[in-house]
Amino acid sequence: MTASQSASRVTVRPYAPTDEAAVVAVWNAALYRDPIGVTTWRSKVLLDPNFDPEGCLVAVSDGEVRGFLLSLVRRVPFFNDGLEPERAWITAFGVHPEWQGRGLGSALLDRALERLRSLGRESVSISPYVPNYFTPGVDVEYPEGVEFLTGRGFEVIERPLSMRAELTGFRTPPHVLEARERLEREEGIEFRSAGPADIVPVLGFLERHFTWDWHREASGVFGDLFAGDPRQVSLIVAVRGGEVLGYAQHRAERFGPFGVAAGLRSRGIGRVLLAMTLEEMLRKGYHAAWFLWTGDYASKLYAQCGFHEVRRFAVLRKGL
Repeated sequence: MTASQSASRVTVRPYAPTDEAAVVAVWNAALYRDPIGVTTWRSKVLLDPNFDPEGCLVAVSDGEVRGFLLSLVRRVPFFNDGLEPERAWITAFGVHPEWQGRGLGSALLDRALERLRSLGRESVSISPYVPNYFTPGVDVEYPEGVEFLTGRGFEVIERPLSMRAELTGFRTPPHVLEARERLEREEGIEFRSAGPADIVPVLGFLERHFTWDWHREASGVFGDLFAGDPRQVSLIVAVRGGEVLGYAQHRAERFGPFGVAAGLRSRGIGRVLLAMTLEEMLRKGYHAAWFLWTGDYASKLYAQCGFHEVRRFAVLRKGL
């Protein structure tokens, strides 16, 4: 059987409720560095308010799912970012290894791009979609995936990295302790765990300086801290005269987001917030800290507290 004969027997159609187990199985075979279970599929895909079966395509041959592609457009506004009517995202895309090279990926992608154009979208990105992205982009350890997409006109626009630190035995570096003492003494900056009175100021700080996804993440941590179960989360703030200058948070072993007001960066505030949060994580019994997304410049800051690169991604975009 030739590849063209195999491809001619493939049907691309929208997702059906009975496809769940088969799609998850293909996902885990194709995206072996990012396995999921059915609970993750349900919570991050099916229960996403922007999920539309028409945007979740499956490639079927001989009655079996061989590949899938998940594309999304906003059907409900994301805070003040609204519907972002010009944008679309592909957050997951895979073909079973035994069926790769037979045209299934092209058939899925062609059908998805045709639909997105018909919806009036101007560009499609892989895959910085919030709130339910799985990875920042395509892991470069899937080189055939990056090559396929760039060959179809996608451009690599960013190469973020994921980092990890071992917390066992972690101690705040002396230069960070010195920076904290200087900032407290000379600039009147206070570093402390957030209290209930910090909810409104911190969320206002995020509205002014960062993204609505960071606002959402901090709201969730505040909800656990002061209206739920605080055991897996903490949030540290840097304040001066009642003004929030920066913050850092974690949820279980996942560190971040954290950030400092743009005009106050490179003064040591971020280093102090980072180290204090890692100390708090260690006190809570966590032995590692990790996060999915940063750039090469910021990675130098993380390296000062023991973080090292563990994954690299390619964020891709294509005009429609």
